[in-house]
Amino acid sequence: MSKNFIGLDTEKTQQLANSLNDLLSNYQIFYMNVRGYHWNIKGDNFFELHAKFEELYDDLLLKIDEIAERVLTLGHRPAHAYSTYIEKSDVPERKDVADGKDAVENIVESFARLIGKQRELLHLAGDADDEGTVALMSDYISEQEKTVWMYRSYLGQ
Repeated sequence: MSKNFIGLDTEKTQQLANSLNDLLSNYQIFYMNVRGYHWNIKGDNFFELHAKFEELYDDLLLKIDEIAERVLTLGHRPAHAYSTYIEKSDVPERKDVADGKDAVENIVESFARLIGKQRELLHLAGDADDEGTVALMSDYISEQEKTVWMYRSYLGQ
């Protein structure tokens, strides 16, 4: 078993980098969807949702950078083309969403996909003794579970 420059198995870090790039692709599409919701929202809850969506896309942008930097830390290259993001993402691209309820429902669905992918990464990283990725995924999951609860409460669910 060969180890990389931070002491992790090189084969396992390749698997982790692939999974992190998959996650990165999903985050990028989700980010652009939320930007669109922010720009196009209309209706009674405009002011509330416009601000909430900006808060969310700012957070997603920070996480996008952290994920890409984690790929680099593992010794690999982060995906950086939208064609790759579209190809790899399980979060569907959403266009022209102006209804607040539709946008929030899409956000909840997207978070469910991200949380599932992050749980898989958590197990993969644990198997590779990659504490850095474990900590990152664990933090994301616990934060996003609470966020999903709040968005679902907004929807009356």
